[in-house]
Amino acid sequence: MSESVAITDPRVQELLAEASAWRLLGLLFERPRDGWREDVEALSRVVSDAGITTAADAAHKEATEGLHLAILGPGGPVSPREVSYRGMEDPGHIIADIRAFYDAFAFQPQTEEAPDHLSVETGFVGYLCVKEAYARTRGNVDEAEVAEKAAARFCEGHLSPLAWSVAERLQATSARYLSLAATALARRTGPCRDSETAAKAPLWSCDDCLECGEE
Repeated sequence: MSESVAITDPRVQELLAEASAWRLLGLLFERPRDGWREDVEALSRVVSDAGITTAADAAHKEATEGLHLAILGPGGPVSPREVSYRGMEDPGHIIADIRAFYDAFAFQPQTEEAPDHLSVETGFVGYLCVKEAYARTRGNVDEAEVAEKAAARFCEGHLSPLAWSVAERLQATSARYLSLAATALARRTGPCRDSETAAKAPLWSCDDCLECGEE
């Protein structure tokens, strides 16, 4: 363990800014509800990524619960769940692997959505940014690196193929804000990789975790 750093450290500030960007993206894929617009607006003020803020501006103008459900809800033209894009792979295996990531870092989102929902997976990456930032302020380089590595592997094996698949399908819909958000998210997760290739990527195991997310 090395000497702790101040929260004003540039890397810590960068991680906190990243966390806000991921959180805003995840929020854009949640069902609009009471307070949703206020949350989107508040986060928009602290996020500098033009692609994300453009999506947020579009959401302010057009997002409704009805539109969200018509596009991403049950029976809609675009599924926001990863299991929908993994071909013949066992859905239970996919969910179990995602939960292994979440459990390793004590991620317990308060949500109505399934663990493989786009909004939940996006929120997890933002959560890992906060975990890494906190570890760095305490001078715990090992824990910071674990969180950083987990975020990269989760994006590669889960979020990136999901985001690119959703972005492609949303282009053909009338939900401009969702399409803009999905495009911004996909680009943030890394290069496009097909779901079959992603399924073979090295994923998470408890052997990679220092303390299974416990402080």
